[in-house]
Amino acid sequence: MKIRSSVRAVSIAGLCAAVLSACVVEPARPAQPAPLVEVVPAAPAPGYHWVKGHYRWEGNHWQWVPGHWVG
Repeated sequence: MKIRSSVRAVSIAGLCAAVLSACVVEPARPAQPAPLVEVVPAAPAPGYHWVKGHYRWEGNHWQWVPGHWVG
């Protein structure tokens, strides 16, 4: 029984080490830029609402996603 417990403990320790070594540390992202000023065009039809533009993180930089109408 003592050997099984030792083998189990070593196996768990090895698994934990493997999981922890797989952690990826990403560098800190630069601050998000100020939002762009958008001119809101006329709605395409009644019942649509405007979704404001925003920045989205794209790999290694902030990418502007333009505003758009949603119906």
